[in-house]
Amino acid sequence: MSAQITVNDLTMAYGSFVVMHDLNFEIADKQIFVIMGGSGCGKSTLLRHLIGLQEPAKGSIIYDGKNFTATAPADRQPFIKRFGVMYQSGALWSSLTLGENISMPIEESGKLPAKTVRDLVSYKLSLVGLSGYEDYYPSQISGGMKKRAGIARAMALDPDILFLDEPGAGLDPLSARRLDDLILRLRDSLGSMIVIVTHELASIFNIADQALFLDTATRTQGALGNPNDLRDHSDNPTVRLFLNRGEIPNSPL
Repeated sequence: MSAQITVNDLTMAYGSFVVMHDLNFEIADKQIFVIMGGSGCGKSTLLRHLIGLQEPAKGSIIYDGKNFTATAPADRQPFIKRFGVMYQSGALWSSLTLGENISMPIEESGKLPAKTVRDLVSYKLSLVGLSGYEDYYPSQISGGMKKRAGIARAMALDPDILFLDEPGAGLDPLSARRLDDLILRLRDSLGSMIVIVTHELASIFNIADQALFLDTATRTQGALGNPNDLRDHSDNPTVRLFLNRGEIPNSPL
């Protein structure tokens, strides 16, 4: 199934405190879309709005022409079944093995023979380079492996849309690059839309088709486009500073 997300005039707030206002953007099918910006700008908050964990103060989120925001929480299952979510640090159950972590959503979705579930778990782990780690506990693997296991769990039910919250945070440069390569392979092989929250510039330039910049000064979107184009040609100096690590060659700033 193809997927498209349209966000219209979205305002995010905690009570009277407005985090971001007037967000307008679209995410196309099979696109890797990055939500970027400095610490505390509302990147993870926006992701939580997109998956329905928080309600907007104003505006709407549309999935394939259907208004997710206007749908009662009790009636959102048809939308949510299309989502796969990797939370920060993987959020694996520490008391369960990797195989048990991944099998849980599969088993909850319907009754399948135990062998079929085991085969699916092995297949998902193989997709992220963790074949043979079914019986390992999260405490027995590295941080990068936990991230990959979290992605495997997010893919457990073959979602149309993958949401990844800071997948590269805390990883060394080599592990982060391997994770970027994995995300690109998954997009190409599975054909899923992938929405990623990150402030890691290397990852943004490696994988993003489109990127949305959340500006803490104005509390709205500062730019939308391909990050390479925004780095070199954005007319917003804050965006260019962010994407050039605070230095803009030949700039009067």
